[in-house]
Amino acid sequence: MRSPVPDRPGLLIRDPHGFSEATLIIPAPLVPLLQFFDGHSSDLDLRQALVQLTGELQVGEIERHLIETLSEAGFLVNEIYERLRDQRFQEFAASPTRLAAHAGGAYPETAEEMKAVFDEYMKGAGPPVSDGLCGIAAPHVSPEGGWESYRDAYSALHPELAGRTFIILGTSHYGAPDRFGMTRKDYVTPLGRARTNTDLAERLASRAPGAVLMEDYCHATEHSIEFQVAFLQHIYGPEVRILPILVGSFHPSIAAGTAPENNDEVRRFFGELAEINARHKEEIFWVLGVDMAHIGARYGDRQPALAHEGQMLAVTARDKDRIAAIGQGDSAAYWDLVKEGGDDELKWCGSAPFYTFLKAVPEARGEMLRYQHWQIDPQSVVSFAAMAFRG
Repeated sequence: MRSPVPDRPGLLIRDPHGFSEATLIIPAPLVPLLQFFDGHSSDLDLRQALVQLTGELQVGEIERHLIETLSEAGFLVNEIYERLRDQRFQEFAASPTRLAAHAGGAYPETAEEMKAVFDEYMKGAGPPVSDGLCGIAAPHVSPEGGWESYRDAYSALHPELAGRTFIILGTSHYGAPDRFGMTRKDYVTPLGRARTNTDLAERLASRAPGAVLMEDYCHATEHSIEFQVAFLQHIYGPEVRILPILVGSFHPSIAAGTAPENNDEVRRFFGELAEINARHKEEIFWVLGVDMAHIGARYGDRQPALAHEGQMLAVTARDKDRIAAIGQGDSAAYWDLVKEGGDDELKWCGSAPFYTFLKAVPEARGEMLRYQHWQIDPQSVVSFAAMAFRG
C-alpha cells in the first residue's frame, strides 16, 4: 500500500502471512525497480535501470542495499524466506490451538476490555429473528469500522442457537484458489477457547479431499473467521462450537466465465456441505464473514474513492444488485453479476463464501439488514452489509 508516513513517501510493504514481521517503506523513486524482482530479470537488468534512474554509472552500492534490504526482510524468494516460512508452518502445525492473531490490534487483548468494547458495539441491538433463521452474513472489516453491521447481523441471533455448531465461511484472502482451508484446532481469543467440530471437519476432509487443505496455515493469520468467533463468544460464551472454513477465491472460474462447480473437487465439496446441511439442519447454523467492494488507491485503482460519493454511488447500486440475487437464493444470477468484467471493478472479496453458502443451502432466502461504506483510508472505501437468512 502507499506509505502512510507523510515525510516518507513511497510503497509500504508487509507480509500478510506473518512469515516476516518486517515492514518496509520503499522510497518512491525506487518503487519501479521492484518489477525486476520477478524471477526472470537479471542483475544486469536491475543495474541498467538504476543507471537510467540515477544518471550515474556507479550504482553497485544502491543495488546491493536494495537487494539486501528486501532479502533480510524475507521479501525475496530465497533461503531466508523459505526458513521464515517453514518455521511459521511448523509453529502452526505444532500448536494445539489456533491462537488469536488480532487481539491487541483489531480488538482488546484482555477478556475484561474485550467484553466492555463488544458490549458497546452491541448497544442498540434489535430483537432476534426467531422464525426460521438459518444463517447470517456479517463483515470481516475491523470491528471498529464495521460495528453497526456486526451489531445488526449478530443481534438477529437468538438464545436457542447456543448449542449448535456455527459453520463459519470466511474469505481466505491469501489461500489457494478453488480450495477450502480447514483446521482441527480450536480457536482461542481473550474470552476463551471456541471448540472446533472435528467430526464435521474430518468428514469434509475425507469425502472431498481434493478440495480441502487441512491445517491450512492461512488460519494462523486470517481475520475473517477470528472476528466472527469473537462475536459468537461474546453472545454465547467462550466454548461456542464452530466449524471454521476459509473459502479460497473462485478466480479461475471468473476468468474462464464458468461456474465454480465446473471444478470437480469444488463441486464435491459443495455437495458434502449441502449433505451436512440437509442431515444436521437443526444442529448447525451458518455464519458468513464477508466484505464486498474494495475501491480506491489502496486497492490499485487510479482514482481515489469517497464513501457515498461519486463512483461509490454506482458501486452501491451494483452491490445491491448482487445482494438482491443472494437474497433470492439465485446462485446463477449472482455469479453472472460477479463474473462481469472479471470482477476487476468491484473486487468483492466475499464473493466465494457467498456462492458456497448458496450452493450448500439452496433453500435459504436472505434480507439485507444494513449496508455500509467504510472509508478505510482517505482515498479508499470498503463496502459490506449485514444479512439474515431464513430457510
